[in-house]
Amino acid sequence: MAQALYDKLEDSTFSGRIPVCKGVVAFGATLRQCEDELRSTLEDWILVGLKFGHTLPVI
Repeated sequence: MAQALYDKLEDSTFSGRIPVCKGVVAFGATLRQCEDELRSTLEDWILVGLKFGHTLPVI
């Protein structure tokens, strides 16, 4: 999660992404919610990558 980038949006919600993991993006009403969603999205992304034999980045 050290490579995660977060932005505060115009409506005061947050977005988060991990640039080296294409498609790993999350949103939340608070930064904490966004972090939790991003972690969950990353976990799912890793599981799908492993299932299909994709090469995963070291993060």
